[in-house]
Amino acid sequence: MPPHIAILSSSVRAGRKSHRVALYFKHYLESNNLATSELLDLKEYNFPIFDEGLRYQKNPTSAMLLFSERIHSADGVIIVTPEYNGGYPASLKNAIDFLYEEWHRKPVAISTVSDGSFGGTQVITSLQFSLWKIRAWTVPAMFPVPKVQELFDENGIPTDKIAIEKRAHKFIQELLWCIQAKSKMPHEK
Repeated sequence: MPPHIAILSSSVRAGRKSHRVALYFKHYLESNNLATSELLDLKEYNFPIFDEGLRYQKNPTSAMLLFSERIHSADGVIIVTPEYNGGYPASLKNAIDFLYEEWHRKPVAISTVSDGSFGGTQVITSLQFSLWKIRAWTVPAMFPVPKVQELFDENGIPTDKIAIEKRAHKFIQELLWCIQAKSKMPHEK
């Protein structure tokens, strides 16, 4: 059975461009029969501002419970995040902090996105640190996307399919390797 990968689109602002990359990964995984996938769009979840972890909330919203289940049941996660002023968006920090056990040893691959030439690479260290603190397993391969507006259209179609797919292949193969390696590990009791 193929693995199931959740693709987390983390920007909630109007005119967002990182969502294009999330759409691309969904299409890439499915069209190449590499995994089943689902898009977890934080704009659609519209979480309240974090005030407590999900496990401590008395009345969590149905969206929080659904998000928790989707992260928990995924074999791996791809986080697609823009860079905002050298950091990742509050919407992503909010979504990460709502959960805890769901992230434990979960293989997570990071794709950073920007309108500029650095591809959001300034985000990687701070995001990796947050994921490390909650015990997620961050995949060593990264997928930075500079000048996203030139590389992907609104539907996630790349302008240079061959070049993008070559990079995507390495990135996804690393995530799939981590998912497979985790499946061979003994389960905790």
